[in-house]
Amino acid sequence: DKIKPGNGVETDKLSSDVRNRAMDAVDSCGGRVTIGDVASKAGLKLNEAERALQALAADTGGFLEVSDEGDVLYVFTRDYRPKLAAKSFRMKIEPLLEKSKAAAEYVIRVSFGTALIASIVLVYTTIIALLSSRSDEDNRGRRGRSYDSGFTFFFRPSDLFWYWDPYYYRRQRIRSDGMNFIESVFSFVFGDGDPNQGIEEERWKSIGQYIASNGGVVAAEELAPYLDVLPSEETDDESYILPVLLRFDGHPEVDDEGNILYRFPSLQRTASSQRSGRKEFVGKRWAEWVGVDKFFKEKKWSFSKTRNSERAMVIGLGAFNLFGVVVLSSMLK
Repeated sequence: DKIKPGNGVETDKLSSDVRNRAMDAVDSCGGRVTIGDVASKAGLKLNEAERALQALAADTGGFLEVSDEGDVLYVFTRDYRPKLAAKSFRMKIEPLLEKSKAAAEYVIRVSFGTALIASIVLVYTTIIALLSSRSDEDNRGRRGRSYDSGFTFFFRPSDLFWYWDPYYYRRQRIRSDGMNFIESVFSFVFGDGDPNQGIEEERWKSIGQYIASNGGVVAAEELAPYLDVLPSEETDDESYILPVLLRFDGHPEVDDEGNILYRFPSLQRTASSQRSGRKEFVGKRWAEWVGVDKFFKEKKWSFSKTRNSERAMVIGLGAFNLFGVVVLSSMLK
């Protein structure tokens, strides 16, 4: 059956995050998915995944199919993204809004560094101008002593291209080599950003994929490495798994040996397994085949990746500016 679209754009009623994650999950599954596929791959709640699929199908002419097992499959054509973009004005302006937001954040971020460098230039230009008003002999003597002081300030014009870079933080996440002087100022003052941004989204994706890879049945201790449960803590209390049950609509069961297991019916069957009929990839053998991560690891957060020498240079720049302000103040009195 084909879903008939309404008068409005249904996907505009979804949050951008839910919509984009659902669309990425649909793409990764080849355009043929169940609600469980989207929930596990995108880390969404089941009701969020269902609403997203219904909205996408309504706006792009998606199809519903019923498998032999009685599961509902959502089928999308390859050009469903262009169809949705042509229909949704919100999706057209979102990239522009994101760029404007990034530009505004960038201007705020670089304002301190810009003011610092401008202050140094202004202060020492004023000092030089005041010294130039004195006799040429004194001026040459002072310049000679300043050149003999052993301090050398080297600034490459090419650094300005790094300085005026709106994608500074994005580059810092992928660069492993050193940074130039201007970058070290940014890093020292503003930091290099949190490497764990979006960590909750990744956490739920990992949990959903692990449950699906194990046939939709897991024990609590299997999910403990994905949750905030330390290995040294007592795990007899399995209440930490309650958020997982609520998100993926799971329920506890007791097996023949008296062990408590947690079953997630919506994650037990995928559209890909129904299409190919390869049921051997459901369960633990499928988990071994795809190599699902067995634990969830956060990245270590270091505020700044600058080396000690770079930090010393930045601190020296601030001290150099402060010294110039003090000297200029005394000269103007």
